[in-house]
Amino acid sequence: MWRNSATVSFSSKLLSYSSSSANPNYFHYASAFSIFSPNGVVDQTLSPSHQRFYCSSAVPSPSPSSGSVIKLGFLANKSDAFRPLCLKARDAVQLARHYGRCYWELSKARLSMLVVATSGTGYVLGSGNAVDLAGLCYTCAGTMMVAASANSLNQVFEINNDAKMKRTRLRPLPSGRIAIPHAVTWASSVGFAGTALLAWKANMLAAGLAASNLVLYAFVYTPLKQIHPVNTWVGAVVGAIPPLLGWAAASGQISLNGLILPAALYFWQIPHFMALAYLCRDDYAAGGYRMFSLADASGRRTAAVAFRNCLYLIPLGFIAYDWGVASGWFCVESSVITLAISAAAFSFYRDRTTQKARRMFYASLLYLPVFMSGLLFHRLSDNLQCLAENPNSIVELPSFPEAVTESEEDDQKKKVSHFLF
Repeated sequence: MWRNSATVSFSSKLLSYSSSSANPNYFHYASAFSIFSPNGVVDQTLSPSHQRFYCSSAVPSPSPSSGSVIKLGFLANKSDAFRPLCLKARDAVQLARHYGRCYWELSKARLSMLVVATSGTGYVLGSGNAVDLAGLCYTCAGTMMVAASANSLNQVFEINNDAKMKRTRLRPLPSGRIAIPHAVTWASSVGFAGTALLAWKANMLAAGLAASNLVLYAFVYTPLKQIHPVNTWVGAVVGAIPPLLGWAAASGQISLNGLILPAALYFWQIPHFMALAYLCRDDYAAGGYRMFSLADASGRRTAAVAFRNCLYLIPLGFIAYDWGVASGWFCVESSVITLAISAAAFSFYRDRTTQKARRMFYASLLYLPVFMSGLLFHRLSDNLQCLAENPNSIVELPSFPEAVTESEEDDQKKKVSHFLF
C-alpha cells in the first residue's frame, strides 16, 4: 500500500486549517477528498491534524486540481450562506412541533375525540331519514374546539394539583413547557371559535348547550373536585350534554327520544369513574381531590354505587325500542352488554381488589362504543318511527299512483256496467 503525497499534503493543510477555523464544516469538506483516491479510507488512529488517506490499489490516484479546489471552496461558501435559512426553518419546525404537542395535551385530545363521537352519534340519531354530512362535520368540529377549551381551562385551574400527582406532573403547565397566559389565550380562542361555529352552522340551541357545558365543566366541576365528592355526579351531567348537543344541532329541538343516549352517558360515567377513582386513590389524595372513594376505605360503598348505576342502564334498550328509536335487535344487544358490565361491577362489589376494579374499568371502556354502534346500526328512520308509534295509521297512508290508477279504472268499469244493465 502506498501513500499519495499530493493528496496527503493538501488534506493535511486543509485539516490543520479546520482545527483553527470556527466553522466545523471544513472537516466534512476535507473528508470529501476521499473521492480523489478510490477505495480510500481514513486512518482513525492518527490525530485529526495528521489524518492520512490510503488507497488499497496499486495505481496512484490523481491529485486534486486547482479548479476542483476552487469549486469545493465555492460550494463551502454557498453552504455557509444558506446555513442561517436552514437553521431558521429547522427552529420553526421544532417550535411548531413543541406547541402542537402542548396544545394536544392541553386539549386532552383523546378524551375530546370521545366527546366528539358522542355528539356525532346524537347528530345522526336526530337527523331522521337523511344525514347532512356538512352539518355533521361542522357540529363535530365545533364540539371538538369547545371540549379542547374546557379541558385546557381545567388544567389551568389545576396546575398546582397536577404537579403533585404522578400521572399528571408531566403535563405542559406543571412541567413548564408552556406559560399560563399562553394556555389561557389558547383555551379562550378555541372555545369562542367553537361556540361561534356551532351558532353559525348549526343553531343557537346547540351553541348554547356547548357554552353552558364549557362553563359547567371549567367553572363548576373543576373547583368542586377539591370541595365535595358530588363532583362525580356533576361530571356525569357534563358528559351527558354532548349527545344532546348533537341531537339539537340536527333537529333544532330537544325531544324525549333525544334523551336516551344522554341517559346512557350519565349512568355509564358513574361506574367508569368509580373504578378509576378506586384505582387512583393515592394519586387523588396526593393531589388534594375530594373523590368519593377516598372516604370509603373498604371500597364497599364505591362498588355499590357503581353496581347500582350499571343496573340503571338495563331498561334503556327496551325504552329505545318502545319509543321507536331503534329496532328490537338493539333491545337484545343492549341487554347483553349491560348485563356484562353489571356482572363486572358485581364482581368488584364482592371482591374489592385492584384487579376487579381494573376489570370493571375495562368493561366500561368496551360498553360505550358497543352501545353507540348498536344504536346507530339499529336506528329507525322517521317514517318507521311513526309506524311504530301508530300501527293503525297504515291504512291512512296515501296510495301509490299505480294503485290510484287501478282504483279509478275499477270505478269507471263499475259505472259502465251499471249503465248497460
